[in-house]
Amino acid sequence: MSILPFDEASVARAAAALVAGELVAFPTETVYGLGARADRGEGVRRIYEAKGRPSTNPSIVHAATGGAALALARDVPEVARALAARFWPGPLTIVLRVAPDAIAPEALAGGETVALRVPAHPAALALLARAGVPVAAPSANRSTRVSPTTAAHVEAGLGDRVAFVLDGGPTDVGIESTIVDATGEALVLLRHGAVSREALEAFGPVFDRAARTDDEDERAAAPGGQRLHYAPNTPLVLAPEEHLLPREGDVLLLREGVVAPDHARALRLPADAAGYARGLYAALHTLDALGATRIVVGRPPGDPAWRAVHDRLRRAAAG
Repeated sequence: MSILPFDEASVARAAAALVAGELVAFPTETVYGLGARADRGEGVRRIYEAKGRPSTNPSIVHAATGGAALALARDVPEVARALAARFWPGPLTIVLRVAPDAIAPEALAGGETVALRVPAHPAALALLARAGVPVAAPSANRSTRVSPTTAAHVEAGLGDRVAFVLDGGPTDVGIESTIVDATGEALVLLRHGAVSREALEAFGPVFDRAARTDDEDERAAAPGGQRLHYAPNTPLVLAPEEHLLPREGDVLLLREGVVAPDHARALRLPADAAGYARGLYAALHTLDALGATRIVVGRPPGDPAWRAVHDRLRRAAAG
């Protein structure tokens, strides 16, 4: 694996590798993605092999512009065009019916819908524009493990399974995109993220069906739909912030301002939901490397701003 700085020469080199069928990791504003040409099955299969990802789990397909992304779909409803105009580039993935022969079946997990996104990161947009092909890119980590928010996380998790990592620094959002299905009469929220349910409701009724499955033989309704996901190797448990009772060998992950027992080892994240989300995966990578018995996470507040964080923590604790 070669880690490349984000500059014009590196973008050209990484884009050429993508077009040739190699795997390239790159930053988005959410997490780092592991990319391959989405229009060729061979490259997509290499993603799944590198990650150990079930073939029933579809991938998000990235494009450099809204027009390029929507051209990969058919029967695009007006609500999807409105969502794209409002939120792209950005952390929203829209599930639509796939256009004939636009995307390799492997990226669709054999289904008839495609999950589309235009990322809001200059390195990702430069790479996608230079490559000029749709790029399938789930998170650049081993399947079910903590997603990477730096190039170093990608290197530690995937090593020589990847040709290049384009280094764009730490990601800004820190957790994966919101996913909404726009194929029906109403929007269906399949995964919580930085684009809130309330923001989506400005475009019509929204049904919350954040999809989780334990059956790897069943096609997931959305990328990353497993119940166990985003998990460190160290067992992770959730505990009320006001009743923390760590055992010997535990490490704590807490919000700023939460009182911890004097003897406890603790790492702290910002008290607000966006700041907490931005640092969550980096904190889990750090704590996972300490050799602790457990990672004990103080359960954050339950108000709507924390929905996406709660989703990630519940699934990280599912093991």
